[in-house]
Amino acid sequence: MSVRKSLFRCAAFASLVLLASVVFAAPAAGPSPGNDDCLACHDDAQLTASDGRAIAVAAKVFADSVHGPMACTDCHADLAKAELPHAEKLARVDCSPCHADPVTAYGKSVHAEARTAGNKSAARCTDCHGMHDIRSSRDKSSPTYPLNLPNMCGKCHGDEKIIKAGGIKIGDVFAKYHDSIHGKALEKSGLLVSAKCTDCHGNHEIRRKRDPSGGVFRANIPATCGKCHDGIQALYASGIHGSKLASGDSRVPVCSDCHTAHDIRRIDADAWKLDVLAECGSCHEQSLATYRDTFHGQVTSLGVTRVASCSDCHRAHDVFPKADPRSSVSDAHRPATCGRCHPAASASFAGYDPHADKHDAERNPALYWTARFMQLLLTGVFVFFGLHTSLWFQRLLRKDPPAPKKKAGV
Repeated sequence: MSVRKSLFRCAAFASLVLLASVVFAAPAAGPSPGNDDCLACHDDAQLTASDGRAIAVAAKVFADSVHGPMACTDCHADLAKAELPHAEKLARVDCSPCHADPVTAYGKSVHAEARTAGNKSAARCTDCHGMHDIRSSRDKSSPTYPLNLPNMCGKCHGDEKIIKAGGIKIGDVFAKYHDSIHGKALEKSGLLVSAKCTDCHGNHEIRRKRDPSGGVFRANIPATCGKCHDGIQALYASGIHGSKLASGDSRVPVCSDCHTAHDIRRIDADAWKLDVLAECGSCHEQSLATYRDTFHGQVTSLGVTRVASCSDCHRAHDVFPKADPRSSVSDAHRPATCGRCHPAASASFAGYDPHADKHDAERNPALYWTARFMQLLLTGVFVFFGLHTSLWFQRLLRKDPPAPKKKAGV
């Protein structure tokens, strides 16, 4: 009987405790504001903050964005338990809970570095993707859609004030890209496969060109270009320039040295053909000088491109030393190389030295001594006739004046 009484008392006590917890419990927090609650104010196109910033959010635009199915408080987490109307200053939205990898990559980028250094004009997530109107990069209305991407990057990299504030030494790269073969292929022909900003620089983890992990670091440029130009990269890698680059010699030319970085032109354009001669000569100065002494070189100096230039003989990407059997100017291949322009070229014809140097007695002894003889001959001729002319003038000056005529009748 005592056990039954004890159990009854325990049950009664538990019931009283439960009733007290219900009666005296703190009132439950209200539900998070819904999208309709937020849009009741923010759907007003004229809505602005106290500092004049537009803070309107069009309901239709947000609904059509990639975040349309989400709640406003999924991004604005500090409003999840806030009472409306909320405080004007809100916490900055953190994209990392959903986009951890892109945010981590961005943290290593030049843009994040610039913002950390105090440059507030450096790009953030919303500068490229938008805010409440974010679309998929596959959406043709998205600023990150391939056809729109250059214009999106050009908002900053074509703005003189931002370029100056960011200390960007290469200037307006958007204008250069716009006029390049890649830009024209994308913007005028609509070729989505044409190289865009992100294909070379990356999208979130954009690095400086001096950063060894970046796609535009000098040693990485052939691989970056090779993502599209795979066959050309293979040729370059097999040649002397690519081999030396792979061994750590950064002085050798890479793609951007001959083709430039942003204002890449067609290789069949006369201006490019003439300019690339000077580019080869920036390393091979003596070879360019001797080339200029030949018929080919003198004709190109007049602006004519229908004659042989460096790449016509040495090839453009798979360049090899003359002693290498694979070289297009090796003894075995030279007749075929010359024969591309001169169909009847024989081995004797191909023995012509296109880089003959009249100053090099060891390489071209006959030319060297002939040039010396011509110099002596010309010097002797000018000295002889100069002396002769000088003496002749002295004779004219010393000639007696004519005798006066006698008067008639004298």
